[in-house]
Amino acid sequence: MTQSLQTGDAAPAFDMPSNDGRAKLSDYAGKTLVLYFYPKDDTPGCTKQAIGFTEHLSAFAAAGAEVLGVSKDTLAKHEKFIDKHDLKIRLATDDDGAVCDAFGVWIEKKMYGKTYMGIERATFLIGPDGVIREIWRKVKVPGHVEKVLDAAQLTNS
Repeated sequence: MTQSLQTGDAAPAFDMPSNDGRAKLSDYAGKTLVLYFYPKDDTPGCTKQAIGFTEHLSAFAAAGAEVLGVSKDTLAKHEKFIDKHDLKIRLATDDDGAVCDAFGVWIEKKMYGKTYMGIERATFLIGPDGVIREIWRKVKVPGHVEKVLDAAQLTNS
């Protein structure tokens, strides 16, 4: 695993397939990016989070921010997830785990006494200059989207 990123660090470059073409960090130059990592499409927490970002998408746009969700699910799963819940956000697939590693969100998890590797629910607010402005780790879904929106509005005010 890579060294843990901090606010003030340059965001690691990425290039992943998404539901609407390639998603690259360079695509967001000059814009604020909300890059959020989530464990799995169509699970209760991930669904609530994706719907929350979709519901607030116009407010993020008004704040000059774009939203990109990342998991290791396939593009086909992303498409089903988007269609089922009428999501308006962009979803990328990190099939080889390189982006999760670069952002330090591929971690050891424990559930029901079993240890396994998985994606930590985490959000990175990346400024128009490519520098990480804020990081939320071990995200709890209720109220999270609103916290990120507040930070995005402050970043661009």
